[in-house]
Amino acid sequence: MRIASIVTSEGPCVGVDDGDSVIDLRSLAPELPADLRRLLQLGPEALADIGRRARTGGRRLDPERVRFLPVIPGPHAVWCAALNYPTHVREGNWERPSRPPFFLRVAGSLCGHLEPIVQPTVSERLDYEGELAVVIGRRARHVPMADAYEVIAGYSCFNDASVRDWQRHTAQITSGKNFAATGAFGPWLTTVDELAENEIENAELTTRLNGTVMQRTKIGEMIFGIPELINYLSTISELLPGDVIVTGTPGGVGARRTPQVFMNPGDLVEVEIDRVGLLRNPIVREES
Repeated sequence: MRIASIVTSEGPCVGVDDGDSVIDLRSLAPELPADLRRLLQLGPEALADIGRRARTGGRRLDPERVRFLPVIPGPHAVWCAALNYPTHVREGNWERPSRPPFFLRVAGSLCGHLEPIVQPTVSERLDYEGELAVVIGRRARHVPMADAYEVIAGYSCFNDASVRDWQRHTAQITSGKNFAATGAFGPWLTTVDELAENEIENAELTTRLNGTVMQRTKIGEMIFGIPELINYLSTISELLPGDVIVTGTPGGVGARRTPQVFMNPGDLVEVEIDRVGLLRNPIVREES
């Protein structure tokens, strides 16, 4: 099942992918929350029930006539892994990490599918970073790696767009990672039952800028795999339903190319992951 956070003329709600249309969850289960994070808090059984109900019908919406929000519009935490693909480590001539490096994104830095990624007025060095996002489905603490997939609700596409000059202001990269509307997230939460562990590991991630492939990798090429990331983070902090783990970007980022390539107003950037989804965003300049 693939579900999304959307806005219609009647307000925000959860939508279920039905191929050429989106089923409005309000028409199937008006008693359920209209917020995907709150829906996940009800547990995996609630998601399974939605899948069963969606097969019975419901009000269909035209995907072209709804607005996609970030998959989790107001997450409790967005943990982002850095330096998690060997190709990215090599292109930056960095030392291969021995533990997963993480930084945090704030909810206000996120945007949804087809929403603009905003190039800020203070920079013209806005770079793409295609990544897999893992969404947590249940409360989890000290999760053994063998049990990691049991706490996942599903997967989504993420573009961790980075303002490179601001990222390099200090040794801490957080400032360049939290400009408004730079973290594109969506369009779907593809539930974990749709992909077995080996299928998500073998899925291919592709980033395209104006139709040109800039990044391509298999998810399984990560230095720290999904179980290791969940084990490590759940040791630091209790993971909550709707928490997001953005798993890192492969080589091919614009700042490490010769000549460098950055995203500019009028560009279109896409992040596609096999069987997970296709995230597409135009680039606009921030209004002064």
